[in-house]
Amino acid sequence: MERRDIFMKLTVKEIITTALFTALMVVGAFVRIPFPLLPLTLQTFICALAGLILGHRLGALSMIIYTFLGLAGLPVFANGGGIAYVLDKSFGFIVGFIAGTFVIGKIAEKLKTASVLNNIKALLPGLLVIYSTGILYMFLIMRIYLGNRQAGLIFILTANIPYIIKDIILYFIVAVAGATLVPAVKKAMSVRVS
Repeated sequence: MERRDIFMKLTVKEIITTALFTALMVVGAFVRIPFPLLPLTLQTFICALAGLILGHRLGALSMIIYTFLGLAGLPVFANGGGIAYVLDKSFGFIVGFIAGTFVIGKIAEKLKTASVLNNIKALLPGLLVIYSTGILYMFLIMRIYLGNRQAGLIFILTANIPYIIKDIILYFIVAVAGATLVPAVKKAMSVRVS
């Protein structure tokens, strides 16, 4: 049996749309509002759209490319870039974007119809994956690497509540808008140019 890589044999249209969402992720990192623990960005919003529109395979690929660009030294993350960023307390959220987009895309593909309810069913588990990964990573970096003994899991979870509330609101907006937007974008992406 022939082994197939899920990211091989991309069409030109798939490459372009994946690159577009990678670029949107970079823009989402630069739209930031200063906040005590981490800056508020639009990255979870872009992550949600990537999962719903591109699906699990291309959505995750767009986030992987974004991550590699940042680790290669391009200042595409909210606080810069470079390989040392893996020791930044926010890097777990970047890893979470890959996993969250994959989960959102996978569930959305199984549900097939982009209704408000189906979008919520896909988005909320994805958001849970992003925050679970991000908060656990933040805890490990702050507690073990930085040696901050006051940084307990409850403290870090509590400090992230404003971000979680912001993202739940954004995800409900995406769910409602996506009921119309996602089918229209997918239809436009499937149109063949002669």
